Amino acid sequence: MKDSLIDYTLHLADNALVLGHRNSEWTGHGPILEQDIALSNIALDLIGQARFLYQYAAALLNAGGGGPGVSGGPGVSGRAGAGSGVAATEDGLAYHRDSWDFKNCLLVEQDNGDWGKTILRQFFFSAYQYYFYQRLQSGKDRELAAVAEKSFKEVSYHLRWSSEWVIRLGDGTEESHRRMVGALDQLWRLTGELFAPASYEKALEAAGIAVDVAALRPAWEARVGDVFQQAGLLMPETGWQQTGGKEGRHTEHLGYLLAEMQFLQRAYPGNEW
Repeated sequence: MKDSLIDYTLHLADNALVLGHRNSEWTGHGPILEQDIALSNIALDLIGQARFLYQYAAALLNAGGGGPGVSGGPGVSGRAGAGSGVAATEDGLAYHRDSWDFKNCLLVEQDNGDWGKTILRQFFFSAYQYYFYQRLQSGKDRELAAVAEKSFKEVSYHLRWSSEWVIRLGDGTEESHRRMVGALDQLWRLTGELFAPASYEKALEAAGIAVDVAALRPAWEARVGDVFQQAGLLMPETGWQQTGGKEGRHTEHLGYLLAEMQFLQRAYPGNEW
């Protein structure tokens, strides 16, 4: 049970960190100063969520989590090395794990592309987080429930902001609509993984700790469909969906992201600024 809880907590933390980093890449490059700042603030919210979750995962590891799944490294007590005297830390979990140890969904690691693709990626994930955190607040793990309660307020804004932009671009000019259709073609096949539970999620559902993600899909689809209708976008058929991120099988995009994000800590381990 503890192994599953650690994996589950890392999954949630990795989702938030990876998307937060992706959004931070827009800082100073947004199309409008006000929206540049808005997306940067969303990035900070997500990274803040990741910090709380990594701190909890580190506490669980230091309390003796066992089994494979987390690579060792400076500041990381790997699963196999639990009890070795090397304490896990939030920085260690973020900066000293390899791509196959990350458990984020494939959606959040995708490259930014243009503004339309970034907006649609954020909208899909914010709509998911909205219903997810709504349910997680009543979960039996009080640490995760507390993170969910705080994060739900932030995610409510993220969803409102991204929804307005999807409508603005989808129902805007011919060019903006074309770009949103292109973004939809690239991202839709990655949304199914949000609602496909990984092994560690299934293990915690019966205990009332993990959210039944499959049950979130109807509400998510209704919300997406309503926004798409206002944006003049067609809801695609479900079709084939790409999965694997939750179990450590990622696209090439994550490797490039981690190479940039982790460079300083790996080059100068243990340094503080």
